[in-house]
Amino acid sequence: MASAHWSCLILALLSGLSQQLESFLEEKVHDIEVYSTKISCKVTSRFAHNVVTTKAVNQANASKEVSFDVELPKTAFITNFTLTIDGVTYPGNVKEKEVAKKQYEKAVSQGKTAGLVKASGRKLEKFTVSVNVAAGSKVTFELTYEELLKRHKGKYEMYLKVQPKQLVKDFEIEADIFEPQGISMLNAEASFITNDVLGSALTKSFSGKKGHVSFKPNLDQQRSCPVCTDSLLDGDFIITYDVNRVSPANVQVVNGYFVHFFAPEGLPMVPKNVVFVIDVSGSMSGRKLQQTKDALLKILEDIKETDYLNFILFSGGVTTWKDNLVQATPENIEEARTFVRGIEAAGMTNINDGLLRGISMLNKAREENTVPERSTSIVIMLTDGDANTGESNPSKIQENVRNAINGKFPLYNLGFGKYLNHNFLESMALENNGFARRIYEDSDANLQLQGFYEEVAYPLLTDVEVEYPQNAILDLTKNTYQHFYDGSEIVVAGRLVDEDMNNFKADVKGHGAINDLTFTEEMDFRMEVTPESITLWNGAAQSTFSWMDTVTVTQDGLSVMINRKKNMVVSFGDGVTFVVVLHQVWKKHPVHLDFLGFYVVDSHRMSAQTHGLLGQFFHPFDFKVSDIRPGSDPTKPHATMVVKNHRLTVTRGSQKDYRKDINNGMKVTCWFVHNNGQGLIDGVHRDYIVSSLF
Repeated sequence: MASAHWSCLILALLSGLSQQLESFLEEKVHDIEVYSTKISCKVTSRFAHNVVTTKAVNQANASKEVSFDVELPKTAFITNFTLTIDGVTYPGNVKEKEVAKKQYEKAVSQGKTAGLVKASGRKLEKFTVSVNVAAGSKVTFELTYEELLKRHKGKYEMYLKVQPKQLVKDFEIEADIFEPQGISMLNAEASFITNDVLGSALTKSFSGKKGHVSFKPNLDQQRSCPVCTDSLLDGDFIITYDVNRVSPANVQVVNGYFVHFFAPEGLPMVPKNVVFVIDVSGSMSGRKLQQTKDALLKILEDIKETDYLNFILFSGGVTTWKDNLVQATPENIEEARTFVRGIEAAGMTNINDGLLRGISMLNKAREENTVPERSTSIVIMLTDGDANTGESNPSKIQENVRNAINGKFPLYNLGFGKYLNHNFLESMALENNGFARRIYEDSDANLQLQGFYEEVAYPLLTDVEVEYPQNAILDLTKNTYQHFYDGSEIVVAGRLVDEDMNNFKADVKGHGAINDLTFTEEMDFRMEVTPESITLWNGAAQSTFSWMDTVTVTQDGLSVMINRKKNMVVSFGDGVTFVVVLHQVWKKHPVHLDFLGFYVVDSHRMSAQTHGLLGQFFHPFDFKVSDIRPGSDPTKPHATMVVKNHRLTVTRGSQKDYRKDINNGMKVTCWFVHNNGQGLIDGVHRDYIVSSLF
C-alpha cells in the first residue's frame, strides 16, 4: 500500500544546487487530475524559504501511479517534504547524496516509493518521486526548500521553472519579500506567456522594506489557445529585485548572530590580465567552435584598453596567438579578431599543457613587470571533453594546475556540452578560487559564454578581507575573497560572543585600481542636533546637514528625516518616533535665540524603565487641577495642580501636538508649570543640564 511504500521514501539531495524556484507536477497517467499547485516564497534579508504544494485526485476506477517532478535551484537545499494520501501524512527522510543514491536504487528495485534529485537544466536540479494512488483518492505533495539569494549583475534573482503539463484550476505563485535596507526595484517576467496575459495575471508592488509578487492565471489564461485543453505554462518565471544602499555595507544582528553584506558601487575598475585557454580538438568542430568564436568576437568588443590578453589553443599540442600578454589597444584587438576568425578544430584534447602554458604566461608577465602593478590576473578555460593525450589523469592535472597557480589568481572552467567530466572541471576551479559553468549546446550558447564573461569582466577590488573585532566572534563563514566584481555582493555570517553586544565594527579591506581601500561599518549610530546643524555618525563616518536641507537617512532600522526649516523626525524599532522642532525667533532679538523642541510620538511604545526628563512622563500618572482663577493675562488663567503629593500653581496656555501632523503640528491647550517644573519633575531642572555641551 501507499503507506508502506512511502515509509521507504529517500531523497538524494545533491550538494551543488544555483538560482531560484521550481517546476511542478509532471502528470504521466490519464485520469489523474491536478487541481491545485501553489508556490509560496518568503524572502527575508536575501534568504528564501519556499514551499511547493501540489494536490491531485485519481478519477479512475483503478489505482494509478503518479510521478511528481519538481525542479529546484542548484544552490538550494531541501529541508522537508511530505506526502498526504486521503488525509494521512507520510514524512520523508533527507539523506546524504551517496547514501541516498544507493538506498534509492534499492527501493526502486523493490517497487517502493522513492525520490531522487538529479541534474535537469542550466540552473536547476530535478526532484522526482512516484506514488501509487488508489481509485478516487486524493494526494498532496509538499516540498520545502531554502536558498540564500546571490546578487548577480546588480540584482537578486528568484528563478522558477513552470511546467504543470495540464490546466490547473487553482494555480498560484506568491512571493513576499522583506529587506531591512528597503527595496529599490522589483520586477517579474515570464518566458512562456505574452506581456498582455502576464499583465492580467500578475500583480507586483513594493514600498519601503516590503515587496509582493503574485502570479495567478485562470484556466483561460493558461490555455495554449482559446479552445485548447493543454497548458502554455511551460518555461521560466523570474523575480528580480535589489535593495537600497546608503553605504557600501550593511550589518544585521539577530539573536547573537550577524550577517554582513558588502557591495560597494562607483569604484574604478581594476585592469585585468586575462588568458583564454580554448579547446580546439576535433570534437569542437562545427557549431560549437563557431559559437565559441562568435562569443570571443563579442567579448573582444568589451575588453578595456587598460586590459592585457592572450589566446592559448590546445588540441593534441598547444599554440598561442602571441608569445606574451599584449595590451588591448585598438590595433591589437583588430589583430585578435583576425586570429579568432581563423581558428580551426582538429586533433586530441591536451587540457594539462594548455592550462599550464596559460598560467606560465601570466606568472611571467607579473615577474617581468610587463603588466600594471595594480592589475589582476584571470584564466578562463573552455573545453568540451576529457583529456585524452599528454597528462590525462584528472587528479594529476589538478595537482599540476594547483601548484602552478599557487593561489595567485583564479581559474574559471567552462564545460561545453554534456560529454565531459564536469565534476573534474568544478573541483579544479574551486580549489583555485574560481568556479565552473556548464555551457549548454543550444542556439544561445554564444550568449551563455558572453554572460559568463560579464560576471568576471569588471573587478573592482582584489585580495578582499573582512575583519572583525578580536575575541568578539565565535564562528565565521568565508571572509577572504580574491576578487570583488561589480554587480555582485560579499556575504559573511557569524556568531557573536556576546549576544547583547550593542555596537559592532567591521572593516573590509581590499586593493583598488588606484589605491588600497578600507570600508568601515560600525553599528554605533549617534547624532548631535543644534539650531544650526544636524550631525550624524555611523561609526567613524560623519554626515552633517543644515536646517535648510530636506533629506532622509536610514541605517539599521533607524530613520532620520529632515524637513527643511521645520523639524527632524527620528524613528526606530517598532514605531517609536521622536520629533525635534526648530523654533526660530527674530534674528536681531536682544535676548531670545533659536531653540529646539523635543516631542515624543506614540510614547506608550517606550519601556516602563525609560526615564530622564521626558521618559518619566511616557506612562500615565495621577494629577488633579482645581481652583481655576484669572491670571495677569486674561487669556491665560491660573489654577492649582496636585501631583506627586505637591500643590503647584499652573497657568493655562497652548502648545503644538505633533502626533497626528508631524510637519505642522496641531494647537492644543495645556497647563504650564512654574519654576522650571519644580514639583512636577523628579529632582530639579539642574539635574538634566549638561554643562559645556557646546
